[in-house]
Amino acid sequence: MNYNWNWGIFFQPNPMGTGTYLDMLLSGLVLTLKTAALAWIIALIFGSLVGVMRTLPSRGADWFGFCWVEFFRNMPLLVQLFLWFFVLPELLPKAAGTWLKQLPNAPFWTAAIGIGFFMSARVAVQLQAGIGSLPRGQKMAATALGLTTVQAYRYVLLPMAFRIILPPLTSEFLNTIKNTAVAITIGLLELTGQARSMQEFSFQVFEAFTAATILYLLVNAVVVTAMRFLERWVAIPGYITGK
Repeated sequence: MNYNWNWGIFFQPNPMGTGTYLDMLLSGLVLTLKTAALAWIIALIFGSLVGVMRTLPSRGADWFGFCWVEFFRNMPLLVQLFLWFFVLPELLPKAAGTWLKQLPNAPFWTAAIGIGFFMSARVAVQLQAGIGSLPRGQKMAATALGLTTVQAYRYVLLPMAFRIILPPLTSEFLNTIKNTAVAITIGLLELTGQARSMQEFSFQVFEAFTAATILYLLVNAVVVTAMRFLERWVAIPGYITGK
C-alpha cells in the first residue's frame, strides 16, 4: 500500500488556527464527554421514572411506560436525531420552529437530548428487571412498616435495584459515550467529527482515526475502572456482590 505515514501530523498547526491537530482531537473529546454526560443524566432521570412506572400496579402508568420504551428503543438512534433536528422544527408553530433552528449549539442540545431519550428506554428496562428481581418480602416489609409507595421505592426498592443493575448500567453508559459519534450527522464536531475533519484537511486518515480509537478506548477504560470501584463501594455484605 502506497501510503505516507506521518505521526508528527498531530503537532502541526491545523488550518482553522485553533492550535495543532492534536488540539482538534482533544476539543472533540471534551465535547464528546460533555454530550455523553448530559445524555446520561437525562437517561437516568427519565429511565428511572419510566422503569418505576412499569412496576406500579396502575395500568395507566404501565401503559405509558410500555409506549415510552417501545417508541425510543425500537427506532434507530440516527432516525431519532434526524427527527429532533430536522423534522420537529418544521412541525412546531413558526415562531417556535425558528427559535429551535437559531438555538445556539443546537447540534449539542439535540444530540444530548436525543441520545438521552434513546438510552432512557434501555435504563428503564434494566431498572424494571432489577426491581422485579427483588424478593417480594422487601416490598411487603416496607408496607408493614407503614411506608407509603413513594417511600418504599425511595428507601427500600430503588437502592437495592440500582445495586443489582450497576454492571449493565456500566455497559449502557459506555454505549452512551459511543453513541455520541452518531451526532456527526447533525453537525456536532465531537471526537469522531474532529477526526474526520483532520483526515480531510491533512489526508492522514489512518493517523486521525487511530488517535480517535485510542482516545475512545482510554475513556471507556476509565469508566469501567471507576464503575468497578463504585460497585464494590456500594455492595451490601452478604448480598449480591457484597462480601
